[in-house]
Amino acid sequence: MIIDDDLNHLASTRDILELEGYKVHTHHLPFGATHAAGETQPDLILLDINMPGLSGEILSTLLGGNRRTFRIPVVFYSSNDEDSLRQSVIRHGVLGYICKGDVSALKRRVKMYLAGDAGGGGTSGFSNPVMQPG
Repeated sequence: MIIDDDLNHLASTRDILELEGYKVHTHHLPFGATHAAGETQPDLILLDINMPGLSGEILSTLLGGNRRTFRIPVVFYSSNDEDSLRQSVIRHGVLGYICKGDVSALKRRVKMYLAGDAGGGGTSGFSNPVMQPG
């Protein structure tokens, strides 16, 4: 699942991942995203950080505190610089980050995160069909 207020990034990211064979759900606004994620139970959430009204950092905390979404791995997907993204990942306890605009990193890291390899260590299991190749 991709949660992003920028419709262009939302559509282009969805298209890139669908061409890689993933089934992708999208959500345009941070509001209602917890409910949508709870309904679709994606294997992974790509979450934009800079959204009006409710930042991705706060939304990641809400997802982590919800009984229907707390097991869904979250990856920040942002145009913020890498140093700030690393700090956000540490501060908010999400799985990792992907910088917007780097298509090869998007493909490589989504595959890596879905395989449960977050850079050497394992992650929680991925048992749902959404965003799985196929």
